[in-house]
Amino acid sequence: MTDPTVPPTPPVHLQALLTREDLGLRRIAGPDDPGTVIRWAHASEMADPYPYLLGGELLLSAGVHIPEGAGPGYFDAYVSRIVAAGGAALGFGVAPVHEAVPKALVEACEMHGLPLLEVPPRTTFSAVARAVWQLMAQARLAELRRVTEAQQSLATAAARPDPLRPVLRRLAQRLNGWAALYAPDTTELAASGPPPPPTAHQALTHLTQALRPDTAAADSRPPAAATVGRPPAGAAGSRAAGAARVGAAAPGKHRQVTPTPGEHRQAPPTPTSASDTVDGTHLAVYALGADHGFVLAVATPHRTPGDHTIASVAAALLTLLTGQLQSSTATARSSALVRLLLGTPPPEVAPLLGAERWHMVHARPDGQAPPDPLAAAALGTALGSALVDPAGETVRVLVPADHPVEPLPGWTLGVSTAVAPEDWPAADTQAARALARARATRTRLLRHGDRPALADLVPPHDADAHARSLLAPIAATPALTDTLRTWLSLHGSWDRTAVALSVHRNTVRQRIARCAALLDADLDDPDVRMELWFALRRT
Repeated sequence: MTDPTVPPTPPVHLQALLTREDLGLRRIAGPDDPGTVIRWAHASEMADPYPYLLGGELLLSAGVHIPEGAGPGYFDAYVSRIVAAGGAALGFGVAPVHEAVPKALVEACEMHGLPLLEVPPRTTFSAVARAVWQLMAQARLAELRRVTEAQQSLATAAARPDPLRPVLRRLAQRLNGWAALYAPDTTELAASGPPPPPTAHQALTHLTQALRPDTAAADSRPPAAATVGRPPAGAAGSRAAGAARVGAAAPGKHRQVTPTPGEHRQAPPTPTSASDTVDGTHLAVYALGADHGFVLAVATPHRTPGDHTIASVAAALLTLLTGQLQSSTATARSSALVRLLLGTPPPEVAPLLGAERWHMVHARPDGQAPPDPLAAAALGTALGSALVDPAGETVRVLVPADHPVEPLPGWTLGVSTAVAPEDWPAADTQAARALARARATRTRLLRHGDRPALADLVPPHDADAHARSLLAPIAATPALTDTLRTWLSLHGSWDRTAVALSVHRNTVRQRIARCAALLDADLDDPDVRMELWFALRRT
């Protein structure tokens, strides 16, 4: 809920106002803190300005309210009321009422830690207020430019083949901090940026619990110093609450409601964001979607205007990248899994998944590292399917036949023909062979051919029997049959076969020579090659 006491403009550092030569302001008391900020300038000659302040003001006064002969007690009470109201600084204009800033006022500001500025006679209060608003406008423009550039950067990262880590990396860079993605089981899936201190990291993990629906229902009290944000649920709180929230990233209150006897207690709404500060590190967490359980966590050493907006953009993109396709689809997948575990044949379960014919896609990412679950999930999203199996170095995806499979940057794909569920095992073999050829020929996507072949003219039973008989000498050694199949599919290329099988070319030569010896066949004869290829396609 937006705090009405905080203007929708970024604050201005007091030091920026002091460096304006046209104003000639001079700090004469109070702490020299470079982090002091002001949110607006306000002129008042009230002896007690507390009722008229919202917090964060540079209060301007010419001392008209000071009675003649006022002593330290008057100035102590005056300054204490400004501090209690959340005033950021006091500007005292000399002349025409006072020739100099009262010494007792200087001492009171020093004692209460309130910055005191001397406003020279040539500078009007209107000029000071105008300078404040000019600096605010400049800060606002810089913030909008920063947010716009961050949005473009995050959107570009989200369009990458494996978008989750690039989005986190760009977010961490834009915030000059650390960003992480937490799974529904609180596991840290991915992170980027310099990690926060251990105490802050532990507090951040605990803060994510405030966004869990089950946790929020069990305990509606957030961490003592945390600020929890929820959808608007009422008017603003008291002055004290408003002043305490000045500068918060996501202000709000979290009350625990005690029902009266016999009254039904309604579960509190689940927060969508929460923030905290631990050991000088600013922490923030954002729920990704409704009831999905994924959480974006951010830790920064400094809180800068625009950080919350940038993090919210990243949260929206990550929500799209981690969200499920549809709740009904998820329910159907769950039902299909349960039935398979209970022994239902796949053809009877397949209708629950929605399509009659399917492509099997085998995919390998660029580089040597095997794909992780995040990359596999991103691949499934890009292909339009949630039926993803990250098995070892290869990701297998079942894609409905009406979803076109196109080349994807960062991936090498092998695609089977469109088949019915009962032919999924055969499609899996087709996709594996297509992927092997695609990697060997350095092709981004290769589809298994679906044209009728001469082998289709032979009865399947006779073809299978002939294949088993012909390949019997090498059937007990899968490495030989796989090497021979790949070598024949690549027209006898030693180098490309070595690439496809991830072995040395000499290993390929040795295996092919072994096959020729065991089969007692001349593998340079095209008729022999054709007969062997016919047999290998039946296995």
